[in-house]
Parts: sequence; C-alpha cells; structure tokens
Amino acid sequence: MTHPGGDALTAPAFVLIIGKAERFQCGKQVASYLGLVPLEDSSGNRRRLGHITKQGSSMMRFFLVEAAQVTVRSVPAWRSKYLHLMIRRGRKTAKVAMARRLAVRLFWMMRKKWDYEQVKEFGSHAGQPGHRDGVQ
Repeated sequence: MTHPGGDALTAPAFVLIIGKAERFQCGKQVASYLGLVPLEDSSGNRRRLGHITKQGSSMMRFFLVEAAQVTVRSVPAWRSKYLHLMIRRGRKTAKVAMARRLAVRLFWMMRKKWDYEQVKEFGSHAGQPGHRDGVQ
C-alpha cells in the first residue's frame, strides 16, 4: 500500500489474486496472468500484436488501471512516461501500459518484501551484477 495508487482496495486485491509471489518467475508472467499483455497473431515471418488478452480477473485490471491513473498524477516520472506513450499510441493504450507497469512493480515489491521508499532508492535492478546501486 506504500506505492502511490496502491490504495486500500488495490493492494489487498492484488495480493489475493496473485497469491504467492514465488509462483511467477518474472513480471511478464504476472502481466500475462492478469491479461495485460497484447494478443499475438503470428504466421511465418508476420507478427501482429492486437488488443490485450483479458485473461484473469477483470476487476483486478480495473483496479490497476485506476491505480495507474493515480500514480501518473502523483509521480512525475510516471507522468512523463504516460504522456510519451499517449502521444505515440493513444490514451487507452497508454493507460493499460501504465497499469501493466504498475502490476509488475507491485509484484516485485511483494516478492522482495520492499516498500516504495526502497524501490525508489534501489530501483528494479538492485543486486544484479553491473548495477551501480547493487548490493555487493
């Protein structure tokens, strides 16, 4: 609940729907589980990415989109990313992209048992080799 946008509904719902964080190896699997990844239609050398898959809980997707909008309003870095995506891809796609980003961030916070201040300090690549803020 320490992340901007992670209110009294979003955070507990996320924890209940995801369950144990160890079930997923990476954030991409969480986004896929929640249905926030694009549907792929591939044949031969042609690859087409369509609308989101909408797997998983529609209520959780709703909560994440709403929480992402709050985060975009309150965190300047998220706002600039959202505006960049909105110009390139449109408002609706940008909202879903930010919801996916929030879901991945919440997953890693849950998995590492970090609060928002630790995420801001170390970032998502803390402890990995070659990262300047990594733990030695």
